[in-house]
Amino acid sequence: MSKIKQITIILIFGWIGMTSISFFWNYINLKQKKEMIAHQTAKSFFDLLVIIRHWNGSHGGVYVPVNKKTLPNPYLDVPFRDIKVNDNLMLTKVNPAYMTRQLSEIAKEKEGVQFHITSLKPINPKNRPTPLEEKFLKDFEKGVKEKGLFIKKGGKTFYFYMAPLRTEKVCLKCHAKQGYKVGDIRGGISITLPFVLKIPFFPLLLGHIGLGIAGLGGIILAGQKLDKAYKTIERQAVIDALTNIPNRRSFSERLLEEFKRSQRYHEPLSLIICDIDNFKAYNDTYGHIMGDECLKKVSETIKNSLKRPGDFCARYGGEEFVILLPETSLNGAVNVAERIRKNVEKLGIPHKNSLPKQLVTISLGVASTEGSSLISYEELIKRADVALYKAKENGRNQVQVFKEDE
Repeated sequence: MSKIKQITIILIFGWIGMTSISFFWNYINLKQKKEMIAHQTAKSFFDLLVIIRHWNGSHGGVYVPVNKKTLPNPYLDVPFRDIKVNDNLMLTKVNPAYMTRQLSEIAKEKEGVQFHITSLKPINPKNRPTPLEEKFLKDFEKGVKEKGLFIKKGGKTFYFYMAPLRTEKVCLKCHAKQGYKVGDIRGGISITLPFVLKIPFFPLLLGHIGLGIAGLGGIILAGQKLDKAYKTIERQAVIDALTNIPNRRSFSERLLEEFKRSQRYHEPLSLIICDIDNFKAYNDTYGHIMGDECLKKVSETIKNSLKRPGDFCARYGGEEFVILLPETSLNGAVNVAERIRKNVEKLGIPHKNSLPKQLVTISLGVASTEGSSLISYEELIKRADVALYKAKENGRNQVQVFKEDE
């Protein structure tokens, strides 16, 4: 796996991670905002009730006409609770607790915000706490200032909020006999808020999925382009741009690799160096464009003349080429060299300054580690080069072998 692909995979997982974190962060943030809005709304109702109760208490209660919905409060034990104005009008005193309960009943009828005044020591049985209210009241006695949470009721979501009521001086008229003192927590008011604000979970999820897919597409596309560019650069580093076969650098790396393998397994390694005959004269006569075309055809012919997957050819420089033949004896290498020579001649590329055939031909020098396993790879190259020089001296278009005794 290439480095670009590794980086691309890391970026993909990184992007997925960032998108997931973004989704969960936004989701949690929306949940917090939802709770904050519910909490502030419920607290506002509570504060409003406290103000109304304070107004009522500061007047020692208020008198209202007695009717079917507002009967005298049997739990209010104060002088002049009821006042008869005439035969048609009877007034009764409404204290803060009675007023709060009546407001609660009105709100309940409208199926809106509901609230309930309650105490651990209620005078009116209707003010007894629910299990949740009782738990909150005990928490208030421990110093908790307020509490709120979402609850499910009848398949609907509500926000339940509760805060304590502290005993004021005006409250002692009714509650002193219960042992309360100014500042004591004598109960609380719970607010049940129907909450219809919903977190757009699926739009949020789909939005992040879309963002994630778009980002992944961009990363993958960029990764593919970078990988292609990297492969192109990598190829340019080892492939000759003109002939499209390996270059000299690639040959040097492959020679070292094959030479070490040859030494390790005691197998022969043969090398052929070949050169296009009279190539300078060809360029001078036909031009460099035709010269480049000649190099392409010759290199392709050399490559196609090799039969085994392990055989290797490269452009050595200018009009010179090298052929590396692992596990090949000297005689085997000579046969390959002769095949290459004949195939190039068969191309029939005209070259009027290359006598006597007036065709493009090549000369080849062959050397092998066979029988000389202690030589270095540098020496192997020198020997093949010596054999090539001999082929040139002897008239070109031929194969010569390096011989130690010559």
